Amino acid sequence: MKHREPQIDTSPRLFDEVRKTTCYMCACRCGIDVHLKAGKVAYIEGNRDHPVNRGVLCAKGSAGIMQHNSPARLRKPLRRVGPRGSGEFEEIGWDEALRTAVAWLAPLRETAPEKLAFFTGRDQSQSFTSWWAQQFGTPNYAAHGGFCSVNMAAAGIYTMGGAFWEFGQPDWENTRLFMLFGVAEDHDSNPIKMGIGSLKARGARVIGVNPIRTGYNAVADDWVGITPGTDGLFILALVHELLRAGRIDLDYLARWTNAPVLLDCDPKSPEHGLFLRDEDGKPLVMDRATGKPAAFDAPGVRPDLAGQLRRAGVTHRPVMHLLAERYLAPEHSPDAVAGRCGIPAARIRGIAAELARVAFEEAWEIDHPWTDFRGERHATITARPVSFHAMRGISAHSNGFQTARALHLLQILLGAVERPGGFRFKPPYPKPPEAHPRPNAEACPGAPLAGPHLGFPLGPEDLALDAEGRPQRIDKAFTWENPLSVHGLMHMVISNAHAGDPYRIDTLFLYMANMAWNSSMNTAGTMKMLTDTDAKGEYVIPRIIYSDAYSSEMVAYADLVLPDTTYLERHDCISLLDRPISEADAAADAIRWPVVEPDREVRGFQSVLLDLGARLGLPGFADADGAPRYADYADYMVNHERRPGVGPLAGWRMGEAGLTHGRGAPNAAQLDSYIAHGGVFVAEIPQAARYMRPWNRAYQDWAVSMGLYDTPQPYLFQLYVEPLRRFQLAAEGHGARQPPEHLRERIRATLDPLPIWYPPLGDGHADPEEYRLHALTQRPMAMYHSWGSQNAWLRQIHGTNPLYLPPEVMRAHGLAEGDWARVSSPHGSITVPVAEMAAQNRATVWTWNAIGKRKGAWALDEAAPEARRGFLLNHLIHELLPARGDGLRWANSDPVTGQAAWFDLRVKIEKSAPPGEVQPGFAAQASPVGQGPAELKWKV
Repeated sequence: MKHREPQIDTSPRLFDEVRKTTCYMCACRCGIDVHLKAGKVAYIEGNRDHPVNRGVLCAKGSAGIMQHNSPARLRKPLRRVGPRGSGEFEEIGWDEALRTAVAWLAPLRETAPEKLAFFTGRDQSQSFTSWWAQQFGTPNYAAHGGFCSVNMAAAGIYTMGGAFWEFGQPDWENTRLFMLFGVAEDHDSNPIKMGIGSLKARGARVIGVNPIRTGYNAVADDWVGITPGTDGLFILALVHELLRAGRIDLDYLARWTNAPVLLDCDPKSPEHGLFLRDEDGKPLVMDRATGKPAAFDAPGVRPDLAGQLRRAGVTHRPVMHLLAERYLAPEHSPDAVAGRCGIPAARIRGIAAELARVAFEEAWEIDHPWTDFRGERHATITARPVSFHAMRGISAHSNGFQTARALHLLQILLGAVERPGGFRFKPPYPKPPEAHPRPNAEACPGAPLAGPHLGFPLGPEDLALDAEGRPQRIDKAFTWENPLSVHGLMHMVISNAHAGDPYRIDTLFLYMANMAWNSSMNTAGTMKMLTDTDAKGEYVIPRIIYSDAYSSEMVAYADLVLPDTTYLERHDCISLLDRPISEADAAADAIRWPVVEPDREVRGFQSVLLDLGARLGLPGFADADGAPRYADYADYMVNHERRPGVGPLAGWRMGEAGLTHGRGAPNAAQLDSYIAHGGVFVAEIPQAARYMRPWNRAYQDWAVSMGLYDTPQPYLFQLYVEPLRRFQLAAEGHGARQPPEHLRERIRATLDPLPIWYPPLGDGHADPEEYRLHALTQRPMAMYHSWGSQNAWLRQIHGTNPLYLPPEVMRAHGLAEGDWARVSSPHGSITVPVAEMAAQNRATVWTWNAIGKRKGAWALDEAAPEARRGFLLNHLIHELLPARGDGLRWANSDPVTGQAAWFDLRVKIEKSAPPGEVQPGFAAQASPVGQGPAELKWKV
């Protein structure tokens, strides 16, 4: 019989259509191509034309198909029928759910709008959610930044008008030495991976500073395994060495920073430490040409770093004098800090020498004519090929604000900001704090707030305090406890509401904030606070409304659940008003759009907010006759204007002569244009405007034309942050608004206008002899947030998480790979499996974050490895510092910004008999979506 070859289709049709949108599997916001077959998602790959990822897509992005098809997806609105935390609900219709929400919220708005606390987690539409809360009139709004990165953002904006990650980036093409601090693998991962790859390809060096050598630090040419919480000491030792060797950019400091600005140096003066100003309020410098004081921006002025002025009996000295005196002091030398940092003094000196060598000996000039804000024309720009990047590892400490400022001081002293090879801002930054609003918190029944909730205080007069000095916000943001809390304190909301401090609330409204599990410190305590009842048997927090796309641990604690869509089923706006996706050479924003329609009774949360706003009659949400102003979030994205001509999306607006970008009237076809261009809009910055942007007239004019701000905003980098000194002066007894006595010394000590280092506040509460080990969490590249570890593909990469111990700690406690240990802090204990890892700081233990799950959540089997061998360090942390006998509640936060200090954790360990599963254990929650199948598979 003749053999017949099988007929095999070697080119099967894998898809019918490709729709381009924006990924949501982390905050990177890469462009993706979603391949559809028969109307279903077949697979997802990177969009090669997208400015963020240029086709690169990580494991998370590819696994978005499993996120979209997750068995944990909520299906209908839910009303609680069992006790809080049980997970017992009944399904209801949308009209009933919205009528219930309005019945709870409408009386609050008319009588006491502050009794609504509205906080969002990993939301990427914060300009919209904050506007909703502003129109409602509650002062109690913020997003997750106070839990994650406010130290990074606030320190950068107060010091130089921008910060790392979303605010700026290294000049990947020209950097020759890249140094990163405390950067885990989850944030901005694809651009950083591509950037490091390009550096390696052309022989540039990478130095990683992190207690743990994983991810980016594992591929660094040099790894610095620093002791947690001491980065500021290390950085200021580098500053000491650069000053001692004279390896700083004096011309850059004189022209573009406040180093030459004159300070009142009379300790008896009520303006001691403030800038000397002219009649227009402009800071004064000494002009080298005339020897006389002049406004810092006067045409032709040559600021003098050494000039002093005696006026009216007061000596005025430049900031540079104070800076040099402080950091040249012996306590900042490498020998003085080496022991605490865990880094040999010789190595610190070597890194400082390498920074100086690359910054100055490998510098070059580029032809780049530009005009500065003083009117001077320049033919070239000096390239400084040294760049830095930092993230949560230095931010999530109670000294993180000052540490981040120290890092900015370092790169500014080298002259490596806004120059080729260094750090470059991304639009809408640079933007100084003066260009941002001040915080608003004065609630008035039936009326909106006067302005945005979150802003940048410039002095005590901007604090959110009532006439008696009491906090106006439930989280105590913008108070003497944390004056510059520009992202709010989400981690303090439940604790303060439970304690009735500063007052009680009625309704807690949360979106994507898994506060009953890994989005809070003190996890067990938070769950108890959510379920506590008063003497009458009523819940202490009377009502909880929660919106999520999945059956997370927090869903079980809600009274009303408003189910969100997945990211492939809704419109989203990645806006220049909020958290855009710009690159250094271009402004860019983007959209998500429903590439598939939901097969459940779910609605995009932003559209739900618009519906609620119209039903409540909020200004801007309903017309005069009560009709909704916007049909849904897509309608809002197109037609809303934050100010005339400026809306959520910058691309394809209507000008007088047709389509335009930046400023313009709404365009009914705007979303079609975005979809046709892959969901993204890019506006390149003119060549003449691409460097030296805080001082470059061409950039300032372009930014105004794009609607980034309304008038040019040139400014100086603030090595010395005068607003901090204003708070110190109040603590010293000056001014009409002063802090309470118990906070005066802390404010004087921590709100220093020059960067300082102080030990993490937790060190003063945890006995360092008993609790000798530092404990940290990191997010892996394959996980971003808690929703990732219910993803069928990603679970195969990270289904469990041991506690990693250094070899010395393993030997000292008689532990071997696979053993279990009891880990204790002053707050509590956990019992978990351990593993050995040599590439970490010897005083540090660590684990992956957000892997552990509560039984019954996320549609997982109760015996799932995430529930039995996955765990959280959150059980060991508390939102309050241990009591010290003064009757006060001291937040476990940075005293400047309120940043949650969950990296300050100190622990001790002891060997334990294997308990079978991690401890503490919690009873299983009932699942409103049931349990997923043992195998998740389908064919399209």
